Amino acid sequence: MPHRMNRNMHFAQLLAAAAAEPQPQRLLFVFAGAELPDRATPEQVRLFNAGKGGALTPQMCVDKAPADLADFAALVAESRRAGPPWSVVFAASLGGHGGQAPDAEKVQQALQIMVEAVRTGQIKGFAAYDTEGEFIELN
Repeated sequence: MPHRMNRNMHFAQLLAAAAAEPQPQRLLFVFAGAELPDRATPEQVRLFNAGKGGALTPQMCVDKAPADLADFAALVAESRRAGPPWSVVFAASLGGHGGQAPDAEKVQQALQIMVEAVRTGQIKGFAAYDTEGEFIELN
């Protein structure tokens, strides 16, 4: 079961840390929904129906400058306008070089790497938040 921590502190810390970096950053977000895995066992079905299980499937991704987000509520509001409902959002940052933010090609490459990592369950190293902004630690 995921370990939940204080949401305000952790997302706010993510924004503050990215803004404080010496090189301009882009924040990368991959939104994932929970789905029942193929050939689910009865126990997996039970947990999924109770809202406690499922396989995470990437649904959409976006990059933002730290200054583009006031808080987690702003990210949620934008994601609700832009795409389907989601269960978990994974976050990472990508630093620029020489005083310039990463270019669009590097950002897209990094987002694709993140999407594939979420798809294959290689999520260690990403911050993860539920729909309420609670920091979650996925095992």
